[in-house]
This record gives sequence, C-alpha cells and structure tokens, in this order.
Amino acid sequence: MKISTVSAHCDGPCGIYDPASARVPAEALLSMTHKLLELTPPKAEDATAHAAYLNTFSRYVAIKESQAELTKNELLILWTDYFKPPHLEAHPQLHDLFWTAAKLCSACKQEINHDKATALLAKVKEIHTLFWATKGRDVPWVTAAG
Repeated sequence: MKISTVSAHCDGPCGIYDPASARVPAEALLSMTHKLLELTPPKAEDATAHAAYLNTFSRYVAIKESQAELTKNELLILWTDYFKPPHLEAHPQLHDLFWTAAKLCSACKQEINHDKATALLAKVKEIHTLFWATKGRDVPWVTAAG
C-alpha cells in the first residue's frame, strides 16, 4: 500500500478562515520592498562591502518573493474555498478584487516597487473588510507594522 503525503487548507469543512493569513505576508513584502529601496550599493572596489551588499540584497529579495507567494496562496484559498455564489451575488466586485490582488502579488515578485506593494496591502484590506462583512462582523483592520 502506497501512502501519499497531502496538505490542504481546506477542502474539508473546517470553516476556519481569516484574511489575516494574507495580511501578515503582505506586510512583510512591503517591509522588504522598503528595505530594498533603502539599500545603497557600496563602491565597486570594496569587494568585502560589495559581497555583504549582494548578500543582504539577495536575502531581502528572497524574503520578498516568498512573502508575495504566500500572500497569493492565502488570497486564493479565501477566494476559492471560503467565498460562495451568494457572496458574489451580494458583492459583485469580489472576483475583480481577488484577481487584482493576485496580479499585484505577481507584480511584487517581478519588481521592487513600493506603489505596487502598497496597492497590494490596500487590496488585502479591502478583502478583510468584505470578508468580515459576509460574517456580519465589523473587525478592525490592524497591522503588525503599526
């Protein structure tokens, strides 16, 4: 008998969803974008400083990329697993909102762009508001970065 390893959130009826799972990596992505834009390359003749700069730059990019992918994954889970036809009827902008947010995740991977990272976090906030409205709750938008 072959045993397969699987993972999912959540094609079972757990009912546990929260857009905070997309907010946290979107905030981290924005933070890494800020850090990347603030980096100043050293003079090329300083090999040690240049190596340190490249190391830091590549680490920040790797984090930015992984957080963009995580944000996208968490958004897609909400879009495809939580939201149902009655939600779409009540909120006809739902598909466009998620599509735009997912496209911004991709753009944030492709570029180091403050405006797109900020726009992504704004879309996640819209999703947060819409999500909690579907549950009849007014949950404040709180960011970890302050």
